[in-house]
Amino acid sequence: MNRNGKLRIGIVGAGGIVQKRHLPALRKRADVEVVAVSNSTYESSEKFCRENVPSAVPMTNWPELVALPDIDVIWIGTPPYMHSAVTISALEAGKHVFCQARMANDRAEAEEMLATSRRFPHQVTMLCPPPFGLRGDRVVKNMLAENFLGELHTIRLQSFHGKYLDASAPAHWRQRIEISGLNVLTLGIYVEVLQRWFGDIDGLFARGKILYPNRDGYNVIIPDALNVLCHFANGAEGVLEFSGIHAHATGDRLEVYGSAGTLVYDFTADKLSAARTGDHELSEVEIPKKLERDWTVEDDFLDAVKAGNGERPHPTFEDGVRYMRVVQGVANSRAGNEWVGIN
Repeated sequence: MNRNGKLRIGIVGAGGIVQKRHLPALRKRADVEVVAVSNSTYESSEKFCRENVPSAVPMTNWPELVALPDIDVIWIGTPPYMHSAVTISALEAGKHVFCQARMANDRAEAEEMLATSRRFPHQVTMLCPPPFGLRGDRVVKNMLAENFLGELHTIRLQSFHGKYLDASAPAHWRQRIEISGLNVLTLGIYVEVLQRWFGDIDGLFARGKILYPNRDGYNVIIPDALNVLCHFANGAEGVLEFSGIHAHATGDRLEVYGSAGTLVYDFTADKLSAARTGDHELSEVEIPKKLERDWTVEDDFLDAVKAGNGERPHPTFEDGVRYMRVVQGVANSRAGNEWVGIN
């Protein structure tokens, strides 16, 4: 922290997610300043600084940025393939770390990040959370705590879009395993949400489909569509379906069935519906203003850094490892065409 009491932030990876989602919140705070930026090239770093934070210094190499002694926070906005290396280097350099999701390439990298964070308990770490289900999060948790659904038996999730339907389009970076790792479509995002509400997935069987394996000379091995049969530790069975090749997809939806009731979360419309056994139909569940959760991610992290009490806001690295275990399990199941236990 400088003499003015401001937290000094260095950004590694300054793409769209940082510019559109994180930077507006950072700008609102008078107690932080972005002092250095390292993007994929010096030119793009300089462009980002010029257009967004003219006082920041553009840099070519992220290790040099991480090593700067007067930086308090490393804000990672890169794709998953860089998360582990930057996080571990930053923690070892004495910095606090905010890391964009998905956590890492695979389970091994995620667990290394977690192990490193535990070596530095006074440095705050946080992963970027998913926005899906954020508004109704407290209401869902309350309904589950009140046993509205009874004993859960079926959890079904659908997350469909058609962004990869154009066979002539080059591979998106999320379709490139060397950039995105084992992460598939919205698998990790929604597993994070599901495990937050319903507990851990402890076993699964996964099948994937690649509609267009050749993308402008690049061989795609990340599935364009994925189906996962899974079991939750609470006894519920899960059916999770993901696709980037569904034309006219109607959006993302969760259905949860229990012995006493049903809950449906339309993530696209951000609406919650439910009914008890014996009701004639589902009814929309009001999400009271006082229970709505807003996007406060940047403040949650920065406030924890300034508090200096060792508290780490959610999603923690422990939360990230929990969903990366499932991501790894899906890859292992597909490779072996077998049921895989998650532990």
